[in-house]
Amino acid sequence: MANELKRTPLFEEYSKYGGKTIDFGGWELPVQFSSIKAEHEAVRTKAGLFDVSHMGEIFVEGSESLAYLQKLVTNDVSKIAINQTQYTAMCYENGGVVDDLLIYKLAEDRYLLIVNASNIEKDFEWMKTLVSGDVKLTDASDEYGQLALQGPLAEKVLQTLTETPLQDIRPFRLEQNVSIAGYDTITSRTGYTGEDGFEIYAAPEAIIALWGKILTAGEADGVIPCGLGSRDTLRFESCLPLYGQELSKDISPLEAGINFVVKLNKEVDFVGKSALQAQKENGVPRKSIGIEMIDKGIPRHGYPVFKGDTQIGEVTTGTQSPLTKRNIGLALIDSEYAELGQELEIEIRNRRLKVVTTATPFYKRQK
Repeated sequence: MANELKRTPLFEEYSKYGGKTIDFGGWELPVQFSSIKAEHEAVRTKAGLFDVSHMGEIFVEGSESLAYLQKLVTNDVSKIAINQTQYTAMCYENGGVVDDLLIYKLAEDRYLLIVNASNIEKDFEWMKTLVSGDVKLTDASDEYGQLALQGPLAEKVLQTLTETPLQDIRPFRLEQNVSIAGYDTITSRTGYTGEDGFEIYAAPEAIIALWGKILTAGEADGVIPCGLGSRDTLRFESCLPLYGQELSKDISPLEAGINFVVKLNKEVDFVGKSALQAQKENGVPRKSIGIEMIDKGIPRHGYPVFKGDTQIGEVTTGTQSPLTKRNIGLALIDSEYAELGQELEIEIRNRRLKVVTTATPFYKRQK
């Protein structure tokens, strides 16, 4: 089975750093190098380097690319300037999510979409069905690798390898043609950890070289390689949704609580707009809420949530927070039970255990 899994350009590097790999959506990727806790702590206090080359890169080009994207996604793409980034979602007609993604505006009629690895083929096929006019789509996922350097020391470390003044790249902005250690990159101030940091796109051979160079440059500052395990605990603490858990074809962006990406007032009738409009007017049937264990146990993805004898939803993500040791989760439940401080129960191995609804996000970076 292992030889059927896809691999990123950095696969051969994992073992040099003690990486333990798992099957992640059809990719053989490192879950950890040292330990999830150590990697989580490094990103919160220093910086960590992630291989995220499995993510997809799709270019949208042509004179009608803006009109096309306005129809395709829920956010207002007309609001982003060149070298700016926007988080958004693609929806089906019923309001369920095809994928959540980043849009980078590279030029007046040229955009780069960053999509989730397990959705690349599905997204590309979906996007093709909506093309009309002067729009060209290119799946360039195999032509790029991607690194994410995340944490409070990310700028300091990366600055040693480039002459581009990184403090000038503000959050959700990017620079094209940034030379890092002599390699040409697109570098954006974005991430999926709740920390400051950068996502670096380059040709596969450049990504291999940059992985080693960034780790060497950051060694004295405690920068370490990080795997998917800590990436998940970090994004979860910051309540950043994961497709397949907080978002899916059956969960709308409004239910998932990412209302800020849904611009119902934009004039274009984007796919799913009427369904989302109805949800907003009638009230969303379900809400994503934070839960914390009262009883001993850890909430896990898929565990049912109860009020009395009635199942009212299920846990979408849960773990023990590596830093605070709180046993916490996110759950999608019927809206009427989503008030803060509600006592509910989850079922773990046929036992009912008490939880309480709690405020999110669980972690917020001190600016």
